[in-house]
Amino acid sequence: MKRRLLFITFYFPPDLDAGSFRARALVDELEAQAGDEWDIDVVTTMPNRYHTYDAKGEAFEQRGSVTIRRIPLPDHKSGIHDQSRAFLAYAKQVLRLIKGTEYDGVFATTSRQAGGVLGAWIANRRGVPFYLDVRDIFVDTLEDLLRGSPLKVVLPAVRAAERYMLASASGVNVVSAGFLSYFEARRYKRRFTVYPNGIDDEFLELGTPEPTWGLGQKTVLYAGNIGAGQGLHRIVPGFAKRLGPEWRVQVVGDGGKRRELEDELQKHGVDNVQILDPVPRSQLVQMYQQADVLFLHLNDYKAFRRVLPSKIFEYAASGKPILAGVAGHAESFLEENVDNAALFSPCDVEAGAEALNTLRLEATPRKSFIDQYARGAIVRRMASDILATFGTPKDAKAPQT
Repeated sequence: MKRRLLFITFYFPPDLDAGSFRARALVDELEAQAGDEWDIDVVTTMPNRYHTYDAKGEAFEQRGSVTIRRIPLPDHKSGIHDQSRAFLAYAKQVLRLIKGTEYDGVFATTSRQAGGVLGAWIANRRGVPFYLDVRDIFVDTLEDLLRGSPLKVVLPAVRAAERYMLASASGVNVVSAGFLSYFEARRYKRRFTVYPNGIDDEFLELGTPEPTWGLGQKTVLYAGNIGAGQGLHRIVPGFAKRLGPEWRVQVVGDGGKRRELEDELQKHGVDNVQILDPVPRSQLVQMYQQADVLFLHLNDYKAFRRVLPSKIFEYAASGKPILAGVAGHAESFLEENVDNAALFSPCDVEAGAEALNTLRLEATPRKSFIDQYARGAIVRRMASDILATFGTPKDAKAPQT
């Protein structure tokens, strides 16, 4: 008799999110490895990552042994209240959809801690193993975001939810080795694996870029979320003004701090920044090829010293120079693994401009990096580990990053 796996993920293609692409790759690999032994139920949301990106998703999709159900959400923005309301609507529908269905294992991936807690609660109620994939440390981030805010009263409840989620898991993976010190300090007595994000096929096929340098105004490109975590409103206006007309800064994406970024640009009279709505990945690949330098930035929050942004992997695969305002684990990872990447302290305009001038404006093949961090190789090992947790023995070894 076939067993059944429930997969809880807030984001799934066609939504634009790093977790979405990771989730799709994992489902494909789980299906390939499980063969005829498992049916896989994915319960996710209708595309909702960005209001400015209109992607259509089917409410019900059946493909082989994989069933995908997408739940529509109420309109919401990036605030805590809106996001909480959206997640409660999602959780309510998840419980409705799975009512009466027997499962042999539950797998949940965050970047929403609430998704991990929901997966833990379902697994505990059903008395089945639970595998958790931790894509961020919500408590750590929230402590930074709520410092000085009356909303910090929620922190004890969030910490308790984290303990419940981790205590419930038979297996826990983290996407950044920088997370390990956080969990070790809290004495979580368990084995953690480290299967990081990786490079998807669209970026593996880029090859070495054609030279574009010296052909007029040069372009620094940022592609991704425009939120408090990225802190673009704190770096881009001053950085672009410091560079002057020789450079254009392109920002492709959306998020809760986009309006603040636009206001800061207008306030300071910065006219060499272009903000574009999110685009499909096929178009994004072309934009990478056309840019002169790819830009990455994280706000100067203590929590972000632990993270390893997924953007690093596709940026590195492009062969383009990388300018990164990061600290902690991400800084060490880039220094050790990615050639022709210039680093500076987050939110430091002058340091960013100086770091840009140290880059070699030339193509930089990074074959060994690509070989090590191709998404396919990573998810093969991770899927094997997940199935082993649920009782399907496979050989799995976690890459430490």
